[in-house]
Amino acid sequence: MSNTFGRILRLTTFGESHGKALGGILDGMPAGIAVDTDYIKKQLERRRPGQSALTTSRHEKEEVEFLSGIFEGKTLGTPIAFLIRNENVRTSDYEHIKASYRPSHADFTYEKKYGIRDWRGGGRASARETVSRIVGGALAKHLIPEVRIRAHVHSVHRIRSEKSIDALDWDFVERNPVRTADPDMADAFENLIKQAKKEGDTVGGTILCSIDGVPPGWGEPVFDKLEARLAAAMMSIPAAKGFEIGSGFEGTEMKGSRHNDVFLPDGSTRTNFSGGVQGGISNGMPVYFKVAFKPVATLMKPQQSIDKHGNQVIIPPKGRHDPCVLPRAVPIVEAMATLVLADFYLLQKIQKQKV
Repeated sequence: MSNTFGRILRLTTFGESHGKALGGILDGMPAGIAVDTDYIKKQLERRRPGQSALTTSRHEKEEVEFLSGIFEGKTLGTPIAFLIRNENVRTSDYEHIKASYRPSHADFTYEKKYGIRDWRGGGRASARETVSRIVGGALAKHLIPEVRIRAHVHSVHRIRSEKSIDALDWDFVERNPVRTADPDMADAFENLIKQAKKEGDTVGGTILCSIDGVPPGWGEPVFDKLEARLAAAMMSIPAAKGFEIGSGFEGTEMKGSRHNDVFLPDGSTRTNFSGGVQGGISNGMPVYFKVAFKPVATLMKPQQSIDKHGNQVIIPPKGRHDPCVLPRAVPIVEAMATLVLADFYLLQKIQKQKV
């Protein structure tokens, strides 16, 4: 099912951008796990709209309401259902596109697939849907507390951080509105996004995610490789347009004699071009990857398009939108990575029980 992610730990999300609520059902969560609601609230706050001048002005409280699966602060082992109610909706902002298709949005494709679409804020295709992923990922983190998953804005438009992962200041991520771990690039990134917003335009960029504490053996051969599941998770995020793990595309410019990782006596490697994964299975080294995000398709400029009858129309600038998705996408990348790893953690437990 296209609205469900995971094998053993399965998250199903529901809801539309301007509907009554969004939410999800997390199934496969073991029983007896104490739930840290403060941690879940913190993660929701990181994704919340209206948090800075670099994000949409839409304000939502992002309060999660758990309906089942948790009793006296602990998981029951039954499906965990939850809701996040929409409050600050402005459907009138979208009435002008009821019969028109916005360029590079899902308006046209959804209508062609289903014969109907929710034109209010993009409906199900809106990034608003990702609020449910944050809750699911925060719950999944309870299964793998020893795994440290950290993401940051690596590049914006045509400028990027040149620091190695080891040189990044991860504590700095939540101290700047861009959410970069490179203090030397924070102002440049922020100014670039603000300039695009001033011009009624948008910019994209990349997010780098670094994961420590993944033991050897997580991942499945052939079709369920760790990097394949990570890629599927990241490419399911709205506006994601590219994924690379380890050396990625840069590795294509190396020769094999330079690119191969060299094992050390303790089982670690001197280099980590593999990104912590070999044969689709984790090797115990840090896992790291990048995700590319396109510029937001909604501009505060008139855009030429067509309506459902094929007539040429001009889409006027209207609504509340991010000039750059990157700052709010950081916790989403972390949440999806967490869901993948927690699922593989459970799969590995089953595998060991069979041996």
